[in-house]
Amino acid sequence: MIQLPFRQVHLDFHTSEHMPDVGKKFNKKQWQAALKAGAVNSITVFAKGHHSWSYYPTKAGMKHPTLKKDLLGLQIKACHEIGVRAPIYFTVGWSATDAELHPEWTARDPQGNILNVNFDVNAKPTDTRPGCSWKWLCPSGEYLKLILEQTQEICDRYDVDGFFYDICFGPTCYCDNCTAGMRAAGVDPTNFKEAAAYNESKWIGFQKACKEVVHAGHPEATIYWNGGAGIYLAYPHAEQTHFELEDLPTTWGGYNKFPLRAKYFANKGKQYLAMSGKFHTGWGEFGGFKNPDAIKYEAAAMVAWGARCSFGDQLHPNGVMDLETYRSIGVGYKYVKKIEQYSKGGVPFARLGVWLSGSNDHDHGVTDMLLERQIDFTVVDPAGDFSGLSAIILPGHPCLSKASAAKLEQFVKDGGALLVLGAGALDADRKRFMLDVGAKYVGPARYVDDYLVAGKELVKGLVTSPFLNYSAGLRAKLAGGEALAKIREPYFDRTYEHYCSHLNTPYQEKDAPHPGAWRKGKVVCFAHELGAMYYKHGAQLHRDLFINALELIYNDPALRVTMPSGGRINLLHQPEKRRYVAHLLYGPPITRGRCSVIEDLVPIFDVPVVLRVPERIKKAYTAPGTKALRMKKSRGTVSVTVPRVECHEAVVFEY
Repeated sequence: MIQLPFRQVHLDFHTSEHMPDVGKKFNKKQWQAALKAGAVNSITVFAKGHHSWSYYPTKAGMKHPTLKKDLLGLQIKACHEIGVRAPIYFTVGWSATDAELHPEWTARDPQGNILNVNFDVNAKPTDTRPGCSWKWLCPSGEYLKLILEQTQEICDRYDVDGFFYDICFGPTCYCDNCTAGMRAAGVDPTNFKEAAAYNESKWIGFQKACKEVVHAGHPEATIYWNGGAGIYLAYPHAEQTHFELEDLPTTWGGYNKFPLRAKYFANKGKQYLAMSGKFHTGWGEFGGFKNPDAIKYEAAAMVAWGARCSFGDQLHPNGVMDLETYRSIGVGYKYVKKIEQYSKGGVPFARLGVWLSGSNDHDHGVTDMLLERQIDFTVVDPAGDFSGLSAIILPGHPCLSKASAAKLEQFVKDGGALLVLGAGALDADRKRFMLDVGAKYVGPARYVDDYLVAGKELVKGLVTSPFLNYSAGLRAKLAGGEALAKIREPYFDRTYEHYCSHLNTPYQEKDAPHPGAWRKGKVVCFAHELGAMYYKHGAQLHRDLFINALELIYNDPALRVTMPSGGRINLLHQPEKRRYVAHLLYGPPITRGRCSVIEDLVPIFDVPVVLRVPERIKKAYTAPGTKALRMKKSRGTVSVTVPRVECHEAVVFEY
């Protein structure tokens, strides 16, 4: 297996026909100087971009009308001369000129209308065009033939390190090719589920066809189909040689989005890299710059979460690399050179599992709470082995099959613990609990919101008064369980007929007949969807309540670190090197305008770290720098104090 480099750049080059003298000022020495300044060892270069133009002398496709050289070939040669990989970019789902010249290649809805993204078919030529506006194309028929011909052409012309096919997803298509294909396959086009399944199979067929062409001539080439790294999309994963997890934390979901994705893809048995950008906002931003310290933090976080690194840039149409950009990237990558050895081959090691429910708000709300309290976790593979886990969290969205429920029941019988939120243990129809949780399901909430009164087992650090839940909890009747918290319902929902004050109705003075939280053995349940509530509203009371409940059933973490809520941790096991590496991060982002920004990398001091693993630890030290740490051993744990964490610190435990 090819080991992917740790320091990559994804170089966008979606260049319009209206740009003059494309690539005219490309200079090999200047290109190489930029890569060296950025400490880059892999850069994705363009064969064909979203405007449909190719940047090499193509016979199958359309060369950019103002390009007078083999820009792709020159870039690949310049990279290989200095030992830098150069995977090749090729657009699929968005290709503007192809869509205009061949409307029959576009994806269609059931009524035959062209499917698009932010594209106004009725706009006047002089109207302002919104960002990221394209028509969808369908990889079938003559368009598929063109893609395969160009892929073959590229493979015949160049020394191919890999392919990055972009926009390899799209809405369910009802173009003539797809409709005919459905009917030939016995699929009813009017049945949306069947049509969607056919759409998935079409994309998989397209991927296999391209892969066959590429690997016939370049069997070691990597291939990635962008759009196939969603944690809720299973179908594209099989054809990837690796994963590239595209996240722009400044504008796409924030800095807590990547850790969950990294935990998920760590279980897939393939290398994965994180992709951020040098931009202040997002892709396609000329002249936007992220603070170099933010690049350093993001790069260190990628390594900490077990990923390779990739930062997006955008080449000027004239072909000149922006050296300021590569000096900024170099701030991050020169640090990565020092620490990548403490990530390579590392396997996440945690005893707490999070079961993905399929709901972004529920799942990310749960992991946000864990991240902010430095509680390490792994993503549960429902088909995998649970024996290494002490506890599993079920977020508040129905997510269990009969087989999964049976497996979780056995997990509890074998000594495992469960923390169940909201409807997490309900069947898909929300009629009954699929697990023995010590209660019977009665029904959904009677009100929009309600209040919780924590009992003595959960009240640590909380107010003793009833506190607001922004979405009310389900109703359950205890059947073998003991109550841990009570619910106070409001007098009524807020309507034009009945209302009180500005926002919500006060609570009644008597407890509701259904509990807010309860426990049966090693199973603790909440009536409320704490994850989704926290994701939407961010009330510390809900996070602290969740943590108090978790601590009732989970007290043997492999790694325990105490930092402010902006701290992040991840434990990697490198068995070949006989060591564990605890990665500590501290660089809290702030919201400025529409962006999440990291600006001040403030140090924190004397951070306690406790490790509990089966092996006998012989020594501990920080990295980079290998500064020895004094160890204290007690009851199967090893404790150290890290003198200083500024941005990132790796704590290495050798056995």
